[in-house]
Formats: sequence, C-alpha cells, structure tokens
Amino acid sequence: MLEQARIRTIELQARMREAGIHKAIFTAESSIAYLAGFWGYLGIEFGRPSMLIIDVDELPVVITPRLEYEMVGNMTWVEDVRYWEDIGPRSWAAVLTQVLGKLPDEIWIEKQSIPALVRNFFDEAYRGVFLRDIATVLGPMRAIKTPFEISIMQQAGLIASAMMEAAHNSLYQGAREFESALAVIDAGSRRAADFLTDSGWDRFVSPLIHNLQIMQSGRDASMVHRRASVKRLQKFDPVYFCFCNMAQFKQYKLGFDRMFHIADIRDEDRAVQLAAIKAQQAAIATIRPGVIAEDVAAVANEVYLELGYDTAYRTGRSIGVDYLEAPELKAGDKSVLKKGMTFAVDGGISIDGVTAGRIGDSIVVTEDGCEYLTQYPREILLSKG
Repeated sequence: MLEQARIRTIELQARMREAGIHKAIFTAESSIAYLAGFWGYLGIEFGRPSMLIIDVDELPVVITPRLEYEMVGNMTWVEDVRYWEDIGPRSWAAVLTQVLGKLPDEIWIEKQSIPALVRNFFDEAYRGVFLRDIATVLGPMRAIKTPFEISIMQQAGLIASAMMEAAHNSLYQGAREFESALAVIDAGSRRAADFLTDSGWDRFVSPLIHNLQIMQSGRDASMVHRRASVKRLQKFDPVYFCFCNMAQFKQYKLGFDRMFHIADIRDEDRAVQLAAIKAQQAAIATIRPGVIAEDVAAVANEVYLELGYDTAYRTGRSIGVDYLEAPELKAGDKSVLKKGMTFAVDGGISIDGVTAGRIGDSIVVTEDGCEYLTQYPREILLSKG
C-alpha cells in the first residue's frame, strides 16, 4: 500500500510539473491517505489539521499534531514528518510557514475541502497570493483506479456482501431496527478481519465497521438517510439498508443498497421496487468507455418517466478513497467514462409517507462494459424469518 502511495505521489509531481505548479498543500483526509498512506481515526474536527505539502522538486513533507506524530510516522512512507503543538511557538501555522518558505505567487490548495481554519490563515497571512485548486490535477488521477486499487475495492465488496447477508438474515416480524444494525457491524467486521494481518502497515487498519446504519422501514421507508432506531418491524414493512457510509476497506469506499420486505409485499411496494431495479439495471447496461456521464442518468430517468414515477436523485457517483468523487452520473456532467473508473449506481423512488423503491451497487468500468464490485440478488427480497 505504501509503495503504491509513493508511486502515486511521483506521478502527481510529474503532472504538477507539466502544469507549471511548484507546490501544493493537501488537507483532505482522503487525499492524504491516497498520497501518503495515513489517515486519522477520530472523524471529529478538533481544529487540529494534518497537512501534506508536495513540491515538484523536493521530497514531500507531512505536518501533523504532536499527539499523532508517532502513529503517522509509522503509517506513512514520507520520511519528513513534522509535528506541531497546541501551546507555544510551534503552532501548525508556524510550521507550515517554515515549510512553504519565501512568499509564493500562488498556493495550490484543495478549495472544496480545506478546513476553514486553514483557509482563514491563508486569507490573512498570504493576502494577495492567488489560491488555486489542486483538485483539477489530482481529481483525474483519482478517477482512474489502478488494478491494485480495484483489488482492494473488490475486497470491500466481499465485506459489503457479508454485511448485506447479515442484514437479510436479521429481519423478522417483531425485530428491532438497531438489532439489524448490530448484525451488519458484526458480520462486516469479521469478514474484514479475514483480509488483515497484525504486522506491518496492516496493523494500523481496523476491521471494525462503524458509522450509524442508514435504515428506514414501514412508512418511514421514504425518509432517505434515516438511522436505525428501536422501531419494531411489522408484516409487509419495506426495510431499506444503505451502506454508503459503512462499506469500506483500507479507506476505499463503496455504495451498496438493498430493499427488503417483511414476510410479504404489497402490490404498490412491488411496483415501486421493480421500477427502481429496472432503472438501475438500464443505467448499468449503458456503462462502458466513451459514454457521457449524463447519458447514463438520462437512461434511468427515461425508465422512471415511462413507468409514471419522478425522481430527484442522481443515478450515480464516482467512488474511491472518498464517498463522493468526480464524475457523477447526473444531468449536466459531460465527463467521458473511462476504463478503471468506479461508480456507485442507484435506483431510487420516494413516495413521501407511503413507500419507496431502492437499490444500489458499485461497479468498475471495464474495456467493453462494467463489472460489479458488490453482489446480492437484484430482485424482490422478502425477509427470511
């Protein structure tokens, strides 16, 4: 993993040189993981930024809080790791200023994700210096996955499939939603552990599946992104599981959704779910190199209209070391699909307060089409209990 991160950094330096960019600062956790091989664990913003500074002619520099200095030094391939302290003259701003050196004409940053704390510092301390967006250079790199990256995402897909199987097995009349979430977490964590060792870089990768389970059932099924509660499941309830903030491995994220029905299914629920499946499958059938991103969404939207439904959802999003990357499968995105791109492709219909149809899978674009990264039946699914 670290060798792959080092190779990516060298490629980025070449792209920066070609674009005339001398130095770039990365603050997004996903970008730092992609290039330097390490990430934080808290998932909480404490005003303690970590930064990766990449110069086209020099070795990269990592700046990190003193509290995480030892762990970061062991996780990354970058040799120059500098720490900063909350108290005293060794603040992150002071360390960053030292690394940047003389006042530059421009600074390349991640404009859409840079912490406000760091952006405010640049606005004040580097007033008059142009702030450019390095995402225009890094983004195209991240969009095309290497065989190594795809292999990790395939492992993430196997983990996600184990999670979905556990979700399915947990459903029965009278079961509580949170009990299904616990089953998902347990199954996913145990499957992830199968791919890990307790030595080398692997020892820093936790198998534990985390984040709140997105789950809604019954009349709440139309409430997208509702969380698992103590609600008890009843016969005919549609039950929706979304793993879009849980299905991940070694920082690579997938999208994966399924709708189940308790014991039996009503006609309206069946119609809505079949429409969602049909739209998703139509979209996936069009995916191949050379296709325009918005055209994939247009195919799905035609299915919805033909069946008498309306949707406000995008059809898909690029996935990788972040939950949302570029391009997206939606109207207005004219990106050309290429081999190695990876997407979460969804079918989704909401009828507020009544029901919903949902399905989602992750795919990788191949030479002549695409392949699934996630596997679970794409049909009407009834509870097993």
